[in-house]
Amino acid sequence: MNFVFCFMLYEKKNAYFCSAMRKKITILWMLMLGVALCSAEIRLPQIFQSGMVLQRGTDIPVWGQAAPGEIVTVSLNKKTCTATADADGYWRVDLPAMKAGGPYVLEVRGKREDVRCRMDDVWVGDVWLCSGQSNMETTLERVSPQYPDELNDSNDMVRLFHVQYQTDTNGPSADLRPTSWQRLNRENAWRFSAIGYFLGKQLQREKGVAQGIIESAWGGTPVEAWIASDSITKYYPVLRRQTQLYQNDGLVQAQQRAGSLAEQSWRGMLDAGDPGMGEYTRLDFDDSRWTDVDQYNLTASPSPLSGRREWIGSLWLRQHINISKEHAGKAAQLLLGTLYDSDITYINGVQVGTTGYQYPPRRYQVPEGVLREGDNVIAVRFVNKSGIPYFVKEKPYRLVFGKDDVQLLGQRWKLYPGLEMPRCPGGGISLQNLPSVLFNGMISPMAPYAVAGVLWYQGESNAGDMAQAREYAAMLRLLISNWRQAFGRPQLPFVIIQLANYMEPSDKPQHTGWSVVREAQREVAAGDGRAELVVTIDLGETVDIHPLRKKEVAARVALALERLLWNPRTLLSPEVVSASVENGAVVCTLSQPLLRDGEFFEFEVAGSDGRYVNAKAEGSGNRIVITSPLANPVSIRYAWKNNPIRANVYSKNGLPMSPFQKFLQ
Repeated sequence: MNFVFCFMLYEKKNAYFCSAMRKKITILWMLMLGVALCSAEIRLPQIFQSGMVLQRGTDIPVWGQAAPGEIVTVSLNKKTCTATADADGYWRVDLPAMKAGGPYVLEVRGKREDVRCRMDDVWVGDVWLCSGQSNMETTLERVSPQYPDELNDSNDMVRLFHVQYQTDTNGPSADLRPTSWQRLNRENAWRFSAIGYFLGKQLQREKGVAQGIIESAWGGTPVEAWIASDSITKYYPVLRRQTQLYQNDGLVQAQQRAGSLAEQSWRGMLDAGDPGMGEYTRLDFDDSRWTDVDQYNLTASPSPLSGRREWIGSLWLRQHINISKEHAGKAAQLLLGTLYDSDITYINGVQVGTTGYQYPPRRYQVPEGVLREGDNVIAVRFVNKSGIPYFVKEKPYRLVFGKDDVQLLGQRWKLYPGLEMPRCPGGGISLQNLPSVLFNGMISPMAPYAVAGVLWYQGESNAGDMAQAREYAAMLRLLISNWRQAFGRPQLPFVIIQLANYMEPSDKPQHTGWSVVREAQREVAAGDGRAELVVTIDLGETVDIHPLRKKEVAARVALALERLLWNPRTLLSPEVVSASVENGAVVCTLSQPLLRDGEFFEFEVAGSDGRYVNAKAEGSGNRIVITSPLANPVSIRYAWKNNPIRANVYSKNGLPMSPFQKFLQ
């Protein structure tokens, strides 16, 4: 214990220790914590556990901790390698490449018979690292209404490994937080990445080998959080200093405590002063004097919110619904769409659900006995710290009693203010958004575990600021380089999932961070011989930053992996291979024939002043001709909007063309 304490002090005093030595030292700390069912003398990282999948067709690194000088023997599938632990106790072997198969036993032994680790149910197949922010993290539960027939699947040949949230401002973490490999079934997959779930099922079915899906993602995080600190230090020193500020534990604790106290004080004042607490939820409460409003226009006169751009505090809405004798007393599910921002929802005074922020769908379970025959009331208490409360359009608002037994809610509500509040005082720090902290905490600890490829779905958090959007290509290249180096695979395949369409459509040209980030993703993939782009410009939703069609995304990822790893002739999205001005029109030649001939939309042209205007386009075969309204067009754009909803260029394989910007010769 004294040694461990001294080691912790050593780590704090040597935050800038050279990377090679730091790797050994942090692994020592990691393995002293222990993870596997091993003897005290031999330890392995969290990633090595029973039920795991190891990568076929490449050397398999296995590493760990033992007593200095200990001779360690690693055995798997009749293959054996030995290593001697160095002075820090670190050892590593590289098992030879193997064909897919299993189940096997992975055994790690020391010189004495009682010094060993044993992992059962080990398979050799394909391993995929799924990372990014919330769209990679979006769970099977979230998308379940989209795919009701796929929720009860199970497949023992697909294994899921969920990396727990972890940040580290000082350097690479010792190990991942405790977690485990799980078989694919509804229970284990319900809170797992939906993209990972669908990809694992599809590839196992197609390739017939075990699939290991590692999910290491964190919603709302920027790309720089996933880049190694040495790269940030070299290219973005100011960002590195931003992280260094929070290497002070006292500062972090003080800010987090300040944020917590501010939240407690604000919430306490709100709840104590809100006249609706315990009153406005009752069925027999008289709401006849409340304002009648449309749920999609809460600010229309004579609403108390009329003319307001912001309402901070609480706001109450009530809707009376009539329940038939047949449905009275039955359990139900209340689908309350998606709301901004947080809500607490009641039926007849009984709280049926609460959600703390805007994005999750409200799917609240109504217990038996709550609904009564005749009049019932749904009461929603909005709590907002910014903006105006609102109901999101195009989402379901209904009571569900069974698959085909649905009662729609009305669009009219009664509205009344609760308590208007000042802004909640600032405080706290979102450590996960600092540069390098997630590479340190959630990527580096499992390197150099052998994986077949990486899926990267991120960018939303860098698209809101144009300066960040312009840096995205450079940062993404750094990330790819870092990860390839960390995993010891200079040719490690990357699949970059492009941002989907989102937000209100526009019929006028736009120039936003979303388009700039999409272009960065396209350019990085195009310039990297071991990367591919997955275009999702047709799979998004106007009203939801987390679109549900994750199975379709996974299917396109599988195609990209097929091209990268197995069949380079696999066709992906069409691309413009050349563009030239002919008789005043811009003629684009595509890499593939069009799905159909005819008129195409969302094209724009610009002259030397750089101002884009809409342009008509028609195509046939593998050519699109853009009729320029400008005399001397110098550049073209396609689908260069947040939500280019009319974009309709597809190749014959049914995949959409990526948004792009191209300057003409």
